[in-house]
Amino acid sequence: MRHSRLVIYTGAMSALGAMTILSALLGNIVTKFVSRVYTYYLSSILFAGFGVKMLKDGYGMSADEGTEEYEEVQNEVEKAEAKEDVELGDGETEDNSSRMNQPQQRSSKRNTGTFVVTIIRRYISPIFIQAFIMTFLAEWGDRSQITTIVLAASENLLGVIVGGTIGHGLCTGLAVLGGRFVAQRISPKTVTLVGGVVFLIFALSAFFIHPDN
Repeated sequence: MRHSRLVIYTGAMSALGAMTILSALLGNIVTKFVSRVYTYYLSSILFAGFGVKMLKDGYGMSADEGTEEYEEVQNEVEKAEAKEDVELGDGETEDNSSRMNQPQQRSSKRNTGTFVVTIIRRYISPIFIQAFIMTFLAEWGDRSQITTIVLAASENLLGVIVGGTIGHGLCTGLAVLGGRFVAQRISPKTVTLVGGVVFLIFALSAFFIHPDN
């Protein structure tokens, strides 16, 4: 991997954590104006819709669709990194030529800096910002965000935030540590079908669990 896994994970999880909190708070605000009974059954209807949609999409997917998508994204990332290397190489050449004319006494100043500054430069880096922005924009309006809003409108706010954050943390960690392995072993078709079944189970639970429970 080209960049630090920890930096990428931290950036992605910061975005997912912020998105989860904002979505849960938004859902909780809805309960101030709408009765919990209505939000409870509305969430069941939405879950049923998500389940049917995911099952339909899953049956229409090919078995190797995940591998093809992974390779396509990887090629795009490699092209962007190659372009970045060229730009950085040109910048370093110009920087080195300018340093030849500077007194050698300044070399010691480059090694100064506090521990806090070092940490900030390491983790609040362009890669961190890129991972944060890309993840935040990708999740905005996504099914997971809508689900978080709906759950927070009908269930415990803190439980939704903690559960959602843990779920995102596990999925993101798995993707960062073994993205290629997961993409090759577990097809999106299987994940989509399983997700559709889970949503339908949540929707059907409304017939057996009272909103006040």
